[in-house]
Amino acid sequence: MSNKIIESIKKWFKKETLQPLEKGKKPEKDAVKNRLRELCGDDTRLYEVLSSFLYEKPLMAISKKDLDTLIEDAKKSGNFKMVADKAIFEASQNLGEKERYIKIIRDLAPTTIEVLEKEKEKAKKEVLADHTAILSRRIENQKFISERVEDVLNIASKYYKEKLDKMEEDARKEAVKREAREAEGRDWRLEREMDERREARKKTKMSSAERREAEEQDDREKSALEKRKKAREEEKRKSELEKNE
Repeated sequence: MSNKIIESIKKWFKKETLQPLEKGKKPEKDAVKNRLRELCGDDTRLYEVLSSFLYEKPLMAISKKDLDTLIEDAKKSGNFKMVADKAIFEASQNLGEKERYIKIIRDLAPTTIEVLEKEKEKAKKEVLADHTAILSRRIENQKFISERVEDVLNIASKYYKEKLDKMEEDARKEAVKREAREAEGRDWRLEREMDERREARKKTKMSSAERREAEEQDDREKSALEKRKKAREEEKRKSELEKNE
């Protein structure tokens, strides 16, 4: 995917939510979750865990820092979630290096679980039942990721490929729409110029040959303008048909 396409995607989706799928409430997110469920098949546990680790808009949600930097940051902060997100995403895009990412994810699991266990104990002492339950779930999810990392990466690679393909297609469609709007603006200005020229000719002394040449030029421009309009209308019609399929 080219840098230009990636930048278009970022602009197009910059206002979208960056939360994992489990946080989604919108109908379109339900559709995304349903697709993940299809990819996971009957493996309910795999679906539950991946709902917490995969993102609908990965290019916006996942850190741009390199993995080594994120690991060093996590060792200082104790928060390894961004490392897991990054490792899963990068592995899904680089299946030829899958073993490297599997090792990274498994090597980090004990440290991540240790940090979460400490947080859990603190939450228990402070009688924070809800927070304790959340941490317990995160610990179990981390264990699952480590144990089933190959399955996780296989599903993630399919899921993220579909997401990136869709984002690229949406960015392409938006670029086409933007170009159509700009073309409509140019043609609108051309029509105004043609009207102004016709009005100016009425007040200007011209030979018959000059007037005929000017009118023929207007006719050629008008014909080209009508063809462009027709082409845009056809493109809109096709887009509407695709949208309704």
